[in-house]
Amino acid sequence: MTIHSDRILNQLKEFVRTNCYIMTLHAEEEMDEDNLSIFDVEHALLTGKLLEKQKDEKYNEWKYLVHGQTIEGGYITVVVKISPTGKMVVITVFRDDEYENSQM
Repeated sequence: MTIHSDRILNQLKEFVRTNCYIMTLHAEEEMDEDNLSIFDVEHALLTGKLLEKQKDEKYNEWKYLVHGQTIEGGYITVVVKISPTGKMVVITVFRDDEYENSQM
């Protein structure tokens, strides 16, 4: 991981620690569908790693994919961005069954 990636990940963790984030309706629906709690999402963000940084050309902003574990040890990916208001926005969350199966 680069220094820039470390800085981004630390910033995302700070958003969780200070409860300075919001969830999109889509993220909440995906969490419900995958039987995930907010604690699973927070745990993944606090202990996970930055997988990828994607440029959203339409909105001219960056999205970050963080891969981490749920409280029970399953693997999920959390997609976030930093809003113009300075809060982290959780765009979506999904189970990463492919990664989980490769670890067995």
